[in-house]
Amino acid sequence: MYRISIADFAALSLAFLVGCVAVQEEEEDSVGAAVGALEFVNALNPNALNPNALNPNALNPNALNPNALNPNALSPAALSAIQDPGAAGDLSRQLLSYVVGCALLPSQSFSFSWTDGSGTVHNEQYWGIIGLAPDWSTKALGHNDQQWISACLASRTNWYGVSVTISSRGTPSALDKTGTLELTTYTHLEGAFWGNLFAPSPYLNACYDEANRTYSRSLMRECAAGHLTSGGAVQQCGMLSIRGSCTAYCQQLNTNGMYYPSCVNNLTGIPESTPRVITTFLP
Repeated sequence: MYRISIADFAALSLAFLVGCVAVQEEEEDSVGAAVGALEFVNALNPNALNPNALNPNALNPNALNPNALNPNALSPAALSAIQDPGAAGDLSRQLLSYVVGCALLPSQSFSFSWTDGSGTVHNEQYWGIIGLAPDWSTKALGHNDQQWISACLASRTNWYGVSVTISSRGTPSALDKTGTLELTTYTHLEGAFWGNLFAPSPYLNACYDEANRTYSRSLMRECAAGHLTSGGAVQQCGMLSIRGSCTAYCQQLNTNGMYYPSCVNNLTGIPESTPRVITTFLP
């Protein structure tokens, strides 16, 4: 088990207000269940990150220090954030559960306790799901892994804060679906997500599949497609920038694993291409 060693987690927690408590509890309760285990192996994962969580005006996201997930490195500020009995503490713990889910394996977890306002002690244990950076438990998070964790958090963001199961695909073995049944059951390409929340100037990008934008919205997935207001305007999810169609911003879809090998941040000037991209499909 591990405790997070994030030096300024208190600051980051307000920058990434994550999800719904009900969904967090749903994910924790599913650990060990047969269907949950199958979903973890296939990187099918529920998502309910609230887009308001990605508001950089709350507090600067680069307060996250990518040190090893070592209990001895937990700063007083980070410990205070996740043990806060108030609303801010709820947000910190919610964020923590999603970070762990993206980074660690289903066999990995870390635990801590906190005391609420009535004096009741809560023992928390957050489990890994996808396993994009399992070595984070023993060493600092490298640049590539920073981008993978960022892409994962972006892909699990939901405009409505509700849980929708998605198929996450990419080049890491944890996301490689080549030859799996998942390719034939999750067939609607939603889009792709990439960025780096650990950078000096944090950013998140998304692109959409033009043919499936309406379908994605019908399943309450709007952070790639864009949320339509009553007036027909398109709104993005917090700081997650919708770049446009994936065919314009990403390398041609890999037809074996069904993922975009890389995407660019800009079509003009310096493209800043990255291969750390998570492509999402819907059933």
